[in-house]
Amino acid sequence: MAKKPTARTEFVLFNVTYEDGSQKSNRKVPLDAVEDPYDRDKAIRSAIEEQDRTISERSGLPPLAIKAITRAK
Repeated sequence: MAKKPTARTEFVLFNVTYEDGSQKSNRKVPLDAVEDPYDRDKAIRSAIEEQDRTISERSGLPPLAIKAITRAK
């Protein structure tokens, strides 16, 4: 019996540089945020900040301030 096709969520990858100089590569941001017609940069930043909040809650460490976000090639 054939498998049912699943819905595919597409992502765009970004590199994030933090105020302390550390960098995280290939952070996944949903394509919906990247295609926001009103304020794309704000939508991308808020998606990454939400991921950072989730990570900091699990690790017990405070989230770092974002210095720059660049699209990965």
